[in-house]
Amino acid sequence: MVQTGERLASTTAERYLLVYMIAVLVIVTTLVIVFFIVFQKRKNKLLLDKIQQQQAFEEEITKAQTEIQEQTLKNIGWELHDNVGQLLAFASMQLSILKMQVSDDVKDKFKDTSEALQNSLKEVRSLSKSLNHEVILNIGFEKSITNELDRLKKMKFASATLEVKGEKIAFENRKDEIIIFRIIQEFLSNS
Repeated sequence: MVQTGERLASTTAERYLLVYMIAVLVIVTTLVIVFFIVFQKRKNKLLLDKIQQQQAFEEEITKAQTEIQEQTLKNIGWELHDNVGQLLAFASMQLSILKMQVSDDVKDKFKDTSEALQNSLKEVRSLSKSLNHEVILNIGFEKSITNELDRLKKMKFASATLEVKGEKIAFENRKDEIIIFRIIQEFLSNS
């Protein structure tokens, strides 16, 4: 009987030990799973933050590139308008003065040259306006596209018309207007 009591006590102790070990195993497994889930969430959050930072950085670079391009186009437009335009205007005036001093049979050649110079001056001014985004913003999106189409028609480069259907929708951001105009301008130039 003593043996049975000892066996019973030992079986009970083994059961408690088994229950205790199972409980410890369940707790450890639960802690490992919780730790893994928390670790994965943190890792995912860090990756998401990194991706968002990269996207923000790329957007800033794109914005800076666009601003630099617009400033460059603006500077080129002003240079064309101020320097080349003035030189063509001066050449036209000099040609007009010379035209008065030559015989009538040569005046026709001066007239053709003068008209070519005047057309060149108009084209340079038109081109300088299409390069300057401030002019585009002032005259509006639709008028800018129409002017670009007219400029291309005069050069006999393309023949197209702009037909607006539906309601006109104003751009929320004026820079978007410039970007879309530049895309259309590039498309027309490459067509």
